[in-house]
Amino acid sequence: MRNSNPEGNTPRRLRCAIYTRKSTEEELEQEFSSLDAQREAADAFIQSQRREGWIALPERYDDGGFTGANMERHALQQLLAAVEARRSGLRHRI
Repeated sequence: MRNSNPEGNTPRRLRCAIYTRKSTEEELEQEFSSLDAQREAADAFIQSQRREGWIALPERYDDGGFTGANMERHALQQLLAAVEARRSGLRHRI
């Protein structure tokens, strides 16, 4: 199914934020970390959907060294706030 606008022929833009997380801080200081690998994989998938109107946002939402057991992660909270701001019409940067 195409991500079409109501007029039918042009896909509407679907802005995609990429969130990455790694449980430990181990290896985060490396030039290329698992956060980078996650981001590359997500970006590649988004690029594969360009014909459907998908675009990756430039903002980075990376939480290195945070467990997934709770929602108290800085970048995740930033992403959720950006989504809520847009939903509320504040036009935050997402």
